[in-house]
Amino acid sequence: MPVPRPVLTRQEVEAWRDRAFRRLPHLKVRGEKSALRFVNDVGFCFTLSDFGLPVASLYMAVCGRRHPRWPKHTHHDPEIGLTWDLKDRLPVKRLTYYGKLVKGKPTLVSLGLLPAFCALIRDGKGSGDYIVDYRQGRMSRAAVAILEALHDASPLATPDLRKAVMMRAPDRGAEFDRAMAELQRGLWIVKVEEVYDPDFYYRWDLLDNWLPGSVEASLDLPRDEAVRQLVAAYLRSAAASQPRFLAGLFSVKMEEVESALRSLEAGGQIRRDQRIKGLPGSWVVWSDAGNATADERR
Repeated sequence: MPVPRPVLTRQEVEAWRDRAFRRLPHLKVRGEKSALRFVNDVGFCFTLSDFGLPVASLYMAVCGRRHPRWPKHTHHDPEIGLTWDLKDRLPVKRLTYYGKLVKGKPTLVSLGLLPAFCALIRDGKGSGDYIVDYRQGRMSRAAVAILEALHDASPLATPDLRKAVMMRAPDRGAEFDRAMAELQRGLWIVKVEEVYDPDFYYRWDLLDNWLPGSVEASLDLPRDEAVRQLVAAYLRSAAASQPRFLAGLFSVKMEEVESALRSLEAGGQIRRDQRIKGLPGSWVVWSDAGNATADERR
């Protein structure tokens, strides 16, 4: 049986990502409007780092290059400064979601894709249904206490929230931080403001209060459709991936990824079992990436 001709090369995959991830000087993010377009186009991105993963990064998009060198003096670096400002400004204006989400890393998510994340992670639960997770052992007692405090009064600054849940003591700090990260990953809470007055702290609210439309839109979204949307959003910007990576990226089962890929293949959006020159194994390729490359070769 003849070996199929590679549909892409490794260099062509990276070139596609350079464009989609804004890793080129003429495509770089320069301000709020271009940052919002970037997040909306890729669907989700990390903020100050890509953590060694083939995922879009706001910092790289601001730099407009593939491998920006981390500056020695970050406080005086204009690209770090702009990235930091944008990752705060977009969520405060309710233009994007921001929290420790994908792989537990700081993530910006477009409002168009947020319902898919909510449907996947919260599985149709409303704001008061967190007690179900607690009773089934999927939520810590500290996380429940924080949610109850925010239900009673929100938004709350971090010092006030720690006081409300009786975790002001230094030896409770790690427990509080773990619970806050847990609630962000579960899409229960959201950071709504960074305050310098004069000390630095965050202000927090329930996601259901801050972005109610996104939560409401997620309630009728089937889980399999949510996975399909997330996989499609990633492949559209990344050009190619492998099923196991996609399962790990979104913390879903392999069979859920396979179901999403079958649906996307049936719709002509992807090609499966493809070879990429310079990369081992079998790949899933976004059809437009393969078609565009074929046209460029002619």
